[in-house]
Amino acid sequence: MAFKERIKVMEEADVRRAVQRISHEIVERNKGAGDVVVVGIRTRGVPLSLRIAAAVSGIESVEIPVGRLDVTLYRDDLHTMSQPVVRETHLPGDIGGKNVVIVDDVLYTGRSVRAAMDAIIDFGRPATIQLAVLVDRGHRELPIRADYVGRNVPTSPGEKVRVALKEVDGEDGVYIGYEEE
Repeated sequence: MAFKERIKVMEEADVRRAVQRISHEIVERNKGAGDVVVVGIRTRGVPLSLRIAAAVSGIESVEIPVGRLDVTLYRDDLHTMSQPVVRETHLPGDIGGKNVVIVDDVLYTGRSVRAAMDAIIDFGRPATIQLAVLVDRGHRELPIRADYVGRNVPTSPGEKVRVALKEVDGEDGVYIGYEEE
């Protein structure tokens, strides 16, 4: 996505600190990490989930199972897509009774998260489903909130938020701006 105007609201160091803080909060809330499974929503939720799992592993000295989730078939606007592209979903074993932490880059309307929860439940019955996001920009359309937030970034509905991650974009940062027409 190209922006006409853009402002960088998070630098690489800010992203790193946010991931560390979220990871510590996950360990604290779950009283350890023994039953934690981290699942990233494609696309940018996946590298963030890997970073969070690595940080939690470093804190707790246990390996954290990580999965990736494609929510395409669970979207409530699927009927408007001419040719949806469905990518692989992979969950690391049985999620029944586990504390599943869904990870995404930006929380906006809540519709992707609702789709992710539906997908997770199709795979089993976790003890809890928690949500970690790098950026919460507001403007919810569904009653969904994140349990762990890297940064709240107030935006107007016309603004766009772009998260850049090294694994996908070659750099880390968060930008807000207006899309080029």
